[in-house]
Amino acid sequence: MGRHTGPKYKLSRREKQDLFGSPKSLMGKSPLEKKNYPPGEHGQSRRQKISEYGVQLREKQKIKRIYGLYEKQFRNLFEKASRQKGITGENLIKLLERRLDNVVYRLGFAPTRVSARQLVSHRHVLVNDKTVNVPSFVVSVGDVIRIREKSKKMDAIHNSLKKVRDNQFSWLTIDKATLSGTFIQVPERSEIPLNASEQLVVELYSK
Repeated sequence: MGRHTGPKYKLSRREKQDLFGSPKSLMGKSPLEKKNYPPGEHGQSRRQKISEYGVQLREKQKIKRIYGLYEKQFRNLFEKASRQKGITGENLIKLLERRLDNVVYRLGFAPTRVSARQLVSHRHVLVNDKTVNVPSFVVSVGDVIRIREKSKKMDAIHNSLKKVRDNQFSWLTIDKATLSGTFIQVPERSEIPLNASEQLVVELYSK
């Protein structure tokens, strides 16, 4: 199954939260405004109970869409998380947070993970002064992420940074003057702003 490219507003409204980064800039309106029923012709009349499998599947799809991964990418990360020490679900979320496209988004260089992925793919981002154009690159503690010199005048980057508070995430530091940031530690699950239950994903893949 490929990465979802359909109507983002409807998907966010179904889950009652913004799945893609910025409801105002990306969709023009909040997924939580008005309409407290799912999208679609029969949204108001749907009352059937979702099965346990259905609940687990929807949670997996939600997390995949938030981070913008294909099924194979997501499954590979899950398998990597399951081989690590600790709680598999928490390991999974920590690995997702360490993806370069996500770190670029968290630093505020891009308003959404989609646009962060484009910045990385188009070679605008350096890690430890080396160009990295792979969005799935896993950032390590101490890595310095910066916008390359030739890209520092991009309006999209500066417009995005204007909306970001300084050092709003405890595991990242940012220097807006130099358009650089440092990944100072792997965040604890409790620090990560993600309204999702990764345990349901663990249960789904454990069947």
